[in-house]
Amino acid sequence: MKVYLLHVDRDFDWGAAPPAGREDLIRDLELGTLLQAMAAGDPHLYDISAKVLLASLDDPEAIRYRQQVLADCLARPEVIRHMHAVAVGALEDKRGLWGGYGGSYQNASSNLSGAIGHLEAYVARLRQLRQIADDHGGEFRSDGMRRLFATLRRDLDDAYFDEIGDHLKQLRFRAGVLISARLDRDNSPVGLVLRGPGDTRRRWMQRLGIGPRTTYSFTISPRDEAGGQILADLTSRGINLVANAAAQSADHIGGYFTMLRAELGFYAGCLNLSDRLAARGVPVTVPGPAPLSPVTFSCTDLRDACLALQSADPVVGNDVNADGKRVVIITGANSGGKSTFLRSAGVGQLMMQSGLFVTARSYHASVTRGIFTHFIREEDTGMISGRLDDELRRMSVIAGQIKPGCLMLFNESFAGTNEREGAEIGYQIVRALLDARIKVLFVTHRYALADRFRRQHAPATLFLRAERRPDGRRDYKLAVKDPLPASYGEDLYYRLGGWLDEDKAFTPAAGAATPNGAVNSRLASEIAASPDPPETR
Repeated sequence: MKVYLLHVDRDFDWGAAPPAGREDLIRDLELGTLLQAMAAGDPHLYDISAKVLLASLDDPEAIRYRQQVLADCLARPEVIRHMHAVAVGALEDKRGLWGGYGGSYQNASSNLSGAIGHLEAYVARLRQLRQIADDHGGEFRSDGMRRLFATLRRDLDDAYFDEIGDHLKQLRFRAGVLISARLDRDNSPVGLVLRGPGDTRRRWMQRLGIGPRTTYSFTISPRDEAGGQILADLTSRGINLVANAAAQSADHIGGYFTMLRAELGFYAGCLNLSDRLAARGVPVTVPGPAPLSPVTFSCTDLRDACLALQSADPVVGNDVNADGKRVVIITGANSGGKSTFLRSAGVGQLMMQSGLFVTARSYHASVTRGIFTHFIREEDTGMISGRLDDELRRMSVIAGQIKPGCLMLFNESFAGTNEREGAEIGYQIVRALLDARIKVLFVTHRYALADRFRRQHAPATLFLRAERRPDGRRDYKLAVKDPLPASYGEDLYYRLGGWLDEDKAFTPAAGAATPNGAVNSRLASEIAASPDPPETR
């Protein structure tokens, strides 16, 4: 039996190597929050959700297959959770049994006993699955779920349970073990054959000792340890093949429950996430996956799922239409929602390509062949060189892993140097990515970088700007607007407390800005070149 809930024609490869840049992706997009919501405190669900979320599909049809299964799960959550609990229970039953199997033929008896115990526990759980299929199979509409229930009804019919029940009863050998053999030239037994229980039945006259003798027997003394050991060895050699067959059957059924628990576990995680988002009033939608080309990316009310799970206040969403644009440059005021939007785009892409819903009113995007992040890092004692060197080193690693069709997310990258050098480094790297047919989203304060794309790559570039109200407040909305050469250093100055005493007379030096709510020009330029402070929305 096969599960096939995550792929049309194959099981999910749980042993596959993690995608390149996995740790940076989890850290930069804050995916730990999303995965914790899916896990709901279950470490196994956390691991399962992480593997599926990061192993992105790049085939729109494969994504739609999962979306249909997920729609069924969302419509019948109690059935999915019940089936998942049965699979979990089957594997817990195995751990709770004494004894095991899989040893050499000298331990065939114990191997057989252990395999039978596991099979009996598994059969009880298979009966539960069959009952669920009978009760609820007709309520599901997706190809994946209908095929799963059809398989359970077909392969786990009454005849199957009758047959396996008979086999397990026989394998207990309550009437004893009958083994036939021939004597070799040295009188050692060869050609041992395990006989069925029917061969052990004798006529009533033979059992009463009436009539001619047709069989001969002998009894080993309880004190004959050597004879007992030889007899046990003969028994083990006789039942070795059937013990191996029983062990293989137990492994096969156990493997099915393992796969069922894992694949249903992902959808159970989706149900947990849906409940958390619904409790916070966050909208979700079934995204529309598009082919790799032409480039498509449009959304309405797209929100950062991870922030929505953490924030006590409602999270503001954004409407964007970047269809046909390979580069999106995001500029604007500090704490205006730039980094939040970047994360929402990355998380939304991952959610779509894993078959999940997306936290938006609508979402349509081309699939990608991988997502990479290059976010600004604060200097720490673990760095062996300066921040710019660290940024270039990380970019070099990405360059060796990224390929055409991928998505690259930059957040205040190459800020470890001055305006001119940072802009030039950023431009050359992004241009190389464009030449390699890689889509780029770039949050930056570098006006020189943004303006160069405006002048030289305008047809392929969408410019978004975080707005600032006249009173200095932010609405966390991005608008399609060209970058501005001015910064909002004045706002940051007052947020930091306005350490200049404006009540006192102030005489600016030659070329300095006046104190009517602004800092001097040098401070403003430094603030403009600094990374965003942590955003609250």
